[in-house]
Amino acid sequence: MAKVKYYYDADTLSYRKIERKKRTTFKYATVFLLAAGLFGFLCFAVASNYIESPKERQLTRELNNLELQYELLNKRMDDAIAALENVEERDNAIYRLYFEANPIPEEQRRAGFGGVNRYKKYQGFDNSQLIAETNKRLDILEKAIVVQSKSLDEIAKLAEDKEKFLEAIPAIQPVSNKDLTRMASGYGYRTDPFTKVRKFHFGMDFTAPRGTPVYATGDGIVRRADNSSTGYGKHIRVDHGYGYITLYAHLYKYNVRVNQRVKRGDLIGFVGSTGRSEAPHLHYEVFKDGERINPINFYYGNLSPEEFDVLLRKASLENQSLD
Repeated sequence: MAKVKYYYDADTLSYRKIERKKRTTFKYATVFLLAAGLFGFLCFAVASNYIESPKERQLTRELNNLELQYELLNKRMDDAIAALENVEERDNAIYRLYFEANPIPEEQRRAGFGGVNRYKKYQGFDNSQLIAETNKRLDILEKAIVVQSKSLDEIAKLAEDKEKFLEAIPAIQPVSNKDLTRMASGYGYRTDPFTKVRKFHFGMDFTAPRGTPVYATGDGIVRRADNSSTGYGKHIRVDHGYGYITLYAHLYKYNVRVNQRVKRGDLIGFVGSTGRSEAPHLHYEVFKDGERINPINFYYGNLSPEEFDVLLRKASLENQSLD
């Protein structure tokens, strides 16, 4: 119950009850409510800066988690870049060097993206720099991986070609050492067995009994197996590709046919003495780009260093050839 208030009236020398007008009461109430509302708003505004709502707390956790994920992503990219750099180093220093291919320059491997700003859409946020830099690193990493992938495709193709080349090039002796009587004559000036005139001998003569196996010295295709070349008698010519052709002359008989594909070590014929020949032997020649070259350089595939030295000494002797 509200207290009743009085005031002293000097005219009547008595106390009179204070009567509050309704307008005054309404004014006081309005002022009180406005003050209370203003105070409450100020308290809310101040508290909102220090106290998070449940939704704000959730958004803050999500933002912190997002920052953490970006940091982890950057660390994983560091590991991926380190692994890629290791592959790139081996690619340039080993693979491309071995296959005689030009190394890929660093600026090509790590090239950025010119022109329009690709990362403009990430601007205007609290973590714009982190997001933009992460996406930029990811783009460069993806491009470097594409460059390396194409390089490895090229290396694989070069390796395949190199393997085919190594399989095709003449690399073994056409007659096994165990079947040889002797290495009769080498490449160079020799005495002709029929005219006794010194002339250039373009192949190597391997003496062996009639019927001794003759082997293809490299992978290739049989282009000729006939006796229509003067002096060679029954002979075989194998095209190895890459400009190499080998010739096997004075054969007793063939074991292949024209256009047949052969592998190194395949039995293609047998030693004989057909054509211009003094005794059973194999006359062996190697052609490179149409020119006859010394076969002595093409026996590394089945001779030991000691056996090669012996063969080299015998081939260098200027003696009489057998054809």
